Amino acid sequence: MAKVLLGVTGSVAAIYTPNLFNDLQSAGHEVRIVATTAACYFFEPASIASTSTGERNKNLITLDADEWPDTRYQRGDPVLHIELRRWADLFVIAPCDANTLAKLALGITDNCLTCVYRAWDRTRPIVIAPAMNTLMWEHPATARQLAQIAADLGTSLRLVAPIEKKLACDDIGVGAMAERDEIIAAIRNQPLPSTNGNVRPV
Repeated sequence: MAKVLLGVTGSVAAIYTPNLFNDLQSAGHEVRIVATTAACYFFEPASIASTSTGERNKNLITLDADEWPDTRYQRGDPVLHIELRRWADLFVIAPCDANTLAKLALGITDNCLTCVYRAWDRTRPIVIAPAMNTLMWEHPATARQLAQIAADLGTSLRLVAPIEKKLACDDIGVGAMAERDEIIAAIRNQPLPSTNGNVRPV
């Protein structure tokens, strides 16, 4: 199975992060999370993986404060977004909100998650599951941004399209994050580089 880096952004669908984390582990994957500040509005990181003192397990869940701590950088200190990229076989951004989608398309790197994306080895797969309001999903900018990301990533990209349902805002339409089993299936279907240069399935 794969080492999966689960990127979580500030969509309401981030409330499902604990469930997706557990589902990935149940599927046999080794999982770490990198979450944006906005994502943490919707779930409590320490509720997923905590230390014996009940605090967030920084070895499993990375926040922006870990990338840029209060202590000043010293030459030789690890660069966290590079360490995460080196660790992971596969990068899953679920949910990917409209703000992050735009950042990925433009190459903006203003948090740890977007830094991981920009530094990603594009021979390795990325699964993106957008989630946003229906009118945000239908906005022309979204199609432009998805086209740019597809052009940048080529065959490395697997887009798991949002689904239609009643959204948290009470609008009804396409925009909800895909079901978790669909995201798991997308991960399962991605070929991963092996240590000897051959390709191995997840």
